[in-house]
Amino acid sequence: MEGRLLLKNCAVFRADGRVRHGMAVVVEEGIIRRVAPDAEVPVLPGDWEVACRGRLVAPGLVDCHSHLVNGQLLPPNGDFLLRQPRSRLERMRGVANLLTAEDVEILTRFAAARALLDGVSLVVDHLSCPTDVAGGLEAQARAANALGIRLVASHSTHSLDGASVADSQADANADFVRRYREHPRVRGALGFHASYTCEDSLLSRIAGHRQELNASVVFHLAENEDDLSTTYATHGRRVVPRLDALGLLGPHAIAGYPRAVERSEAERLAASGTFIALTPRATRSMDRAAESADGALSSLHLVGLGTGGHGTLQEELAGALVSMLSLARSGRMPDLDDSLAHLFVSGPAELCTRLYGKPSGGVDEGSVADLVVYDAIPAADPETGYSPFLLGQLVAARVAWTIVDGRVCVREGQLLGSDYVDLARDAASALARVWSRARLGS
Repeated sequence: MEGRLLLKNCAVFRADGRVRHGMAVVVEEGIIRRVAPDAEVPVLPGDWEVACRGRLVAPGLVDCHSHLVNGQLLPPNGDFLLRQPRSRLERMRGVANLLTAEDVEILTRFAAARALLDGVSLVVDHLSCPTDVAGGLEAQARAANALGIRLVASHSTHSLDGASVADSQADANADFVRRYREHPRVRGALGFHASYTCEDSLLSRIAGHRQELNASVVFHLAENEDDLSTTYATHGRRVVPRLDALGLLGPHAIAGYPRAVERSEAERLAASGTFIALTPRATRSMDRAAESADGALSSLHLVGLGTGGHGTLQEELAGALVSMLSLARSGRMPDLDDSLAHLFVSGPAELCTRLYGKPSGGVDEGSVADLVVYDAIPAADPETGYSPFLLGQLVAARVAWTIVDGRVCVREGQLLGSDYVDLARDAASALARVWSRARLGS
């Protein structure tokens, strides 16, 4: 976009619960160049002026662990949720094996559009497209580029189909990482499914790629008791020590679904710099074991929320509030509001900064211009600027504008450049084709 994007007369969000009313935000070349009182920032010729009329401007949201495509393949209905973990895994594998790159692109476009309409500017995705890893990841990159969302794409590789297949998939994932190391919005990450589905040889291969490419690695961490017991029976170690020994924990790691983690292991994750993606709402529906794990992990510094491909980040925040209230009431979480703000804003901002190498997560000069304008005008104490339960006001409000890397993707609740209904219709047709191949109706 030529010229400046100028947000006029807005209320600027701060993660500590304070707001600054009557402000202007100047965006140029994907960066927030100026944040100042509205009267000090005139509209210049060539500016794209956004009349915020006092509405709240906040950083874009980060979905720290998602399944944009595979989450659509098997929606979490009662039949699916009541299955044992192994049965769920086999069902997911069976349907994922039927995906084509064309299906992946169509389904990613729809999921990315839905995320943008919810105020999400960055998604860390964990794709399973085993018959065409290279084609599937490229399809995701095209879809993200078309919609304008930030995407970190990885493949959920495992050893269940044999060592040669797994190695080929890991190498295809690594090739994608090489091609997308410097893209302004789309980045590649290495990926594997989970400890209990991966042999040492595969994980060592991925660790080698990680060292060569200095890449991030996305995976499920101790996702259920089956993961824990199978890993211990096969390898003589629990999940966290095993992955640590293989060099897969650390600042490069983005670990989702941590449902069977002890407090000592949480401390090890914190010391290593591993980023943890919690899915508290999804977790409560999938497995009983994780409530205590959420308690151990939610106080970590490098932690954020993910959707797992189902629902919204706003719903996950509500799930986190329910899970963390009991901890706060028992005295194990002294500042509940601060912890929630860290899960929803500050932790994910650190992840985005790690991935793209630029300051993010604030409406501050010098930060990346990933912003959301909400249809909310927050009331605030005139002396302190504090707005009670600002996060609650934010998540309950409609998203009016979503801006990613300085590009307007959603304007007054409407996608730019794409028709949402058309994308939804295309996705429904793609799902019908996949389900027909899978004979899910029989």
